[in-house]
Amino acid sequence: MTEVHRLGPSGIDEAGAGVEAAAAAILRGGLVVFPTDTVFALAGRPDDPSATARIFEAKRRPADLALPVLAASVEDAWTVAAPDDLSRALAREFWPGGLTLVLRRTERSAGWDLGGRPATVAVRVPADPVSRSLLARVGVLAATSANLSGLPPLHHSTELTEAFGDQVEVYLVRDIEDPPGPESAGPPRTEEASTVVDLTGPQPKMLRQGAIAPSLIRDVVAGFDPGAPSLDWA
Repeated sequence: MTEVHRLGPSGIDEAGAGVEAAAAAILRGGLVVFPTDTVFALAGRPDDPSATARIFEAKRRPADLALPVLAASVEDAWTVAAPDDLSRALAREFWPGGLTLVLRRTERSAGWDLGGRPATVAVRVPADPVSRSLLARVGVLAATSANLSGLPPLHHSTELTEAFGDQVEVYLVRDIEDPPGPESAGPPRTEEASTVVDLTGPQPKMLRQGAIAPSLIRDVVAGFDPGAPSLDWA
């Protein structure tokens, strides 16, 4: 049976029951929806092919568009994505936060059925305390924006439950009109998808502009290696 847990503005403490329910659903192979610091995520276990297949089905996502991965910490991210010096520099500057990095897979993630290019993985460490609490309990998750493919991200509990229905076992929802909470509630969501930068080619390539401005990323790239090629657009 589908569970909907509404998260108020006062932070992680009141999300405890919902996070536990979401963690249990994920560990048994179910899908969940939860807030991040950018947009809501639709997620499941990355190492369970049936779970990732149901993410593609629920979102109506083409199989050639890879599912990103969310991690609770930088250290967790590097267990599934192989960092180089530039990715470490970008992670220090923007994680946790709204930057997704496309990197080569590690041995751990090599066999995961995430769609897209089998040798690469897109990874991010979100800043939202609810998402990080969930990730700390279950490990990294295959997670994509909670919307039907090609349509704008969804921000309201009714939109989310109408879009995915009982394909999702647990919804953790917080609507954009909810008043902001104290500092313990974490940074506000930007309502904008993460910026995506591919570091697997000869020069950094921006695949999607989003929560982190291109100029900020260019500054890090230039400071890391003044002679490096400038950030390219896909």
